[in-house]
Amino acid sequence: MSVNRTLRLFSRLHRHLNTRTARVPAGCSRAVSGSRLLLQLQHPPPGSGVCCRDVSSSSSPPRAPDTSLFVPVSLKTDVPADGTVGAELTQPLDKNELLKVLNKFYKRKEMQKLAADQGLDARLFHQAFVSFRKYVLEMSSLPADLHIILSDICSNAGHVDDIYPYFMRHAKQIFPMLDCMDDLIKISDLRVPANWYPEARAIQRKVVFHAGPTNSGKTYHAIQRYLAAKSGVYCGPLKLLAHEIFEKSNTAGVPCDLVTGEERTFVEPEGRAAGHVACTIEMCSVNTPYEVAVIDEIQMIRDPSRGWAWTRALLGLCAEEIHVCGEAAAVDFIRELMYTTGEEVEVHTYQRLTPFSVLDRAVESLDNLRPGDCIVCFSKNDIYSLSRQIEGRGQECAVIYGSLPPGTKLSQAKKFNDPDDSCKILVATDAIGMGLNLSIKRIIFNSLVKPNVNEKGEKQMETISTSQALQIAGRAGRFSSVFKEGEVTTMHRDDLPVLKEILSRSVDPIQTAGLHPTAEQIEMFSYHLPDASLSNLIDIFVSLSQVDGLYFVCNIDDFKFLADMIQHIPLNLRSRYVFCTAPINKKQPFVCTSFLKFARQFSRDEPLTFDWVCRHVGWPLAAPKNIKDLVHLEAVHDVLDLYLWLSYRFMDMFPDTAGIRGIQRELDDIIQQGVRNITRLIRATDPNVADPLQQQQQQSGAPERTGAGAASSRLPSRNRGQRNSAEMMEKSLASRLVRDGLLTPDLLRQLQREWSKTQRQEGGSQSALGAELHSKSVKGKRTKKK
Repeated sequence: MSVNRTLRLFSRLHRHLNTRTARVPAGCSRAVSGSRLLLQLQHPPPGSGVCCRDVSSSSSPPRAPDTSLFVPVSLKTDVPADGTVGAELTQPLDKNELLKVLNKFYKRKEMQKLAADQGLDARLFHQAFVSFRKYVLEMSSLPADLHIILSDICSNAGHVDDIYPYFMRHAKQIFPMLDCMDDLIKISDLRVPANWYPEARAIQRKVVFHAGPTNSGKTYHAIQRYLAAKSGVYCGPLKLLAHEIFEKSNTAGVPCDLVTGEERTFVEPEGRAAGHVACTIEMCSVNTPYEVAVIDEIQMIRDPSRGWAWTRALLGLCAEEIHVCGEAAAVDFIRELMYTTGEEVEVHTYQRLTPFSVLDRAVESLDNLRPGDCIVCFSKNDIYSLSRQIEGRGQECAVIYGSLPPGTKLSQAKKFNDPDDSCKILVATDAIGMGLNLSIKRIIFNSLVKPNVNEKGEKQMETISTSQALQIAGRAGRFSSVFKEGEVTTMHRDDLPVLKEILSRSVDPIQTAGLHPTAEQIEMFSYHLPDASLSNLIDIFVSLSQVDGLYFVCNIDDFKFLADMIQHIPLNLRSRYVFCTAPINKKQPFVCTSFLKFARQFSRDEPLTFDWVCRHVGWPLAAPKNIKDLVHLEAVHDVLDLYLWLSYRFMDMFPDTAGIRGIQRELDDIIQQGVRNITRLIRATDPNVADPLQQQQQQSGAPERTGAGAASSRLPSRNRGQRNSAEMMEKSLASRLVRDGLLTPDLLRQLQREWSKTQRQEGGSQSALGAELHSKSVKGKRTKKK
């Protein structure tokens, strides 16, 4: 390493010390900040080219752990081995005197300070004392040494401070982490993740960064090198992308296997591994040597949930050449990350192959849609509403959203791309941003606000980032499509200047990469804390972990959610950990219920057979009659995916993969049929909502209004999210609440029922009051006549 480069490296790391210690992406678990930011590479392998640096002068002690995560262990109340020897040598203890002595000990500031030096802060000291007091007062016989000491103190033959060693002995029994804190801190030290991969550090890898926007050919050039190599691995973020490279490789005469979480396809006879493999990034092997590795969408290294997979692939793949594809905003960070491994980065920059322009006018009405248009929404409710309104105007549309099975997505994409098909409009979520080749002329943002979950787990609406907007807008006018120039606009007039401002900004540079505790690290933690739950182990690990300023600990909420769900089921730690890494949608109750049943059946050592699964999901399943049925079928598809995912981790317990895959293909066809008839399903779900086309006809036949009514009828609609199919409700408060995710359709109907009931009651009260007043009036008139 040259002197200039060494100086540059230290200057960059010094900058981290001042500016990067507190950077953690939103929604991520906060770990101890990088207080030792000059990386101390412990025991680098010979010939790795990794430099070691002395950080003793610039390091600071780790932050104290979050003791609120320390759960006291319940102690067994067995009779001590020495029985009642203490009582025989002294005398029985007076409980009242004993209570006074213990409370006096608790109030001693000197004892609290001594305990704090041993790791017992005020919270733990109080919990330990309460447990110790209960132990002393409720045990029928105490250990002889403790009994004698307490007897001496009660007899004024000893000092209350003499209790301290016995109190600490009890505290370390209920808080075993106090005795092994140094070991736990060492295990959770995440400051040098490059050293987790000795095979990669043992070779000098060439790193090539293909930087450019969408539709610039960056991935194409990386794949060309991949196909020309003797062996290679492609790592993509989606199953669809892995499938695409798998098919492209084999079509080009390069034997390639497919490995995803739920699928293994070997092209060689007898299941022998081919030289090339296309996989989802979580499934890449860091132990297999390759000539070329391709890591796609490297900007996802900062993803709050999945970023760890890109970090693992980048640092751990054992390949002579690493080809990284992604946004230019990641170049400086990847170069910086590679300094820690002593590997240089060669950057190839690409420009977009076809231009796209932001239009000066919004669409404003679905009547202005043209062939090749794609309306992008950020919720399925928007998808349902818009697709019905479009087909109500006599146009056919394709539908794509994230929870659809891959086969259904491809089917809808093929339908939209087919020039001979009558379907010329696409309604989709941001799921089209990756993995699908679509022939889109114009991208129309139905909204610029996307629901996100903040650090507290609360749902909130946020404006999309520049990176997200560019990723979606870049789908217009792709090089391989029939449209050689793309256009981007919004559905609503007020959104257009906001979109222009978003697209004019530069993409925020990537600053940190994700990490996640490994199964081995958690197992070592469990060795020291055998009675802690997996969720508690993870919490303590993150609390104690130290990360360099280049990294953050990924969000572990989903992992903990599953860990808590199956905590009561008896499983060994490794199996429990694997179950908790399963990629399931926790918002789907049926999927969560199935996950729980799978774990329970597994714990009984009873294989989950094809017949068992069919009984559980109610196979065979009928075609959906409404949207609720379609959503359930999507959940069943996810359950079958979960079975296949687990079958590759526990082959003997999930043995019937062929049968499950067969019914999953049939289910995919059923879902495709439902999506093709989605308008009919929406109508069946809510028959009270009038058809938009029929409303237009009724409005066109209505007498012309004047004055304020006419002015209001000429105002443009302002739909920004979930819209009710009835256009006359587009401006209502209820529709805005549903649109912003603050009110669900079910709650809206419930509120309507309650409102109607209240109105009837009030109407009845008013009628009764009116009758009473009328009666009094009649009586008054009669009195006057008399």
